[in-house]
Amino acid sequence: MDIRVLQYFLAAAREESITKAAESLHMTQPPLSRQLRGLEEELGVKLFERTSRKIILTSEGQLLRKRAEEIVALTEKTKAELADSDENVSGDIYIGSGETDAVSTIADAARELKEKYPLIRYHIYSGDAEPVTERLDKGLIDFGLLVEPFDATKYDHIRLPVKDTWGVLMRTDDPLAQKETIRPEDLWDKPLIMSRQAAAGGEIAAWLRKDMSQLNIVVFYDLLYNASRFVRSGFGCAITLDKLINTAGKSGLCFRPLSPSLQAGLCIVWKRHQVFSKAAEKFLKEIQIRFAMEI
Repeated sequence: MDIRVLQYFLAAAREESITKAAESLHMTQPPLSRQLRGLEEELGVKLFERTSRKIILTSEGQLLRKRAEEIVALTEKTKAELADSDENVSGDIYIGSGETDAVSTIADAARELKEKYPLIRYHIYSGDAEPVTERLDKGLIDFGLLVEPFDATKYDHIRLPVKDTWGVLMRTDDPLAQKETIRPEDLWDKPLIMSRQAAAGGEIAAWLRKDMSQLNIVVFYDLLYNASRFVRSGFGCAITLDKLINTAGKSGLCFRPLSPSLQAGLCIVWKRHQVFSKAAEKFLKEIQIRFAMEI
């Protein structure tokens, strides 16, 4: 498969029209149609369903779109890395992270590095542990900021000197808001809003002293901001990390830590034997120095 043809395919998938895709690519329709038919013949599958109004991806086309996006992104990332020079470091650094206040420590390191090398750019991908590690494994990002535990056999890491505190985000008029801390039995009969990552891990279940199937979990979430809207509506209270949602003033929300206290360690990780771009190498050295690691 030619990268150029994959870019043609992605344009057609994005525009849902051969004509519009050809316009966006600054080419005429007939050669674009030939290239797409040739791609279907090469792969031996039908990629589009063609209607009078638009083209629609088949299931095979949807799979190719996902893979093509990854291939094109990795190609562009590789080209940028090879263009770096020792004299004038530039390029892009790709970081994946879940929702955590510890991102601020990474941002501080990135700011200092950018003062030394102003041509470096950063790309931040937000997601929980599964999509972040998937992108790490595929080489689509350089670093991931992960909450412990994670598979330390696959990744090198630096443990950050900060921890997040687990607690409950709730409305200020919730009866539990009168408590200074939240104990496991306080939540056994409450409608709970919980992240998929926390539900899949064992730490929260161990703290609750309950199997997840025994709890009244009414919402699973990936991004806390969206989950906080459900909390605000009175749908339930969310088990989450602190300092992620504004609970000051007239927000109508409050956060109470768990008791016994439960904290999450945080690490910045990268693939073992990773070959970094010059920009990513500089970033790694920056965080090693910042967090008192041996270079």
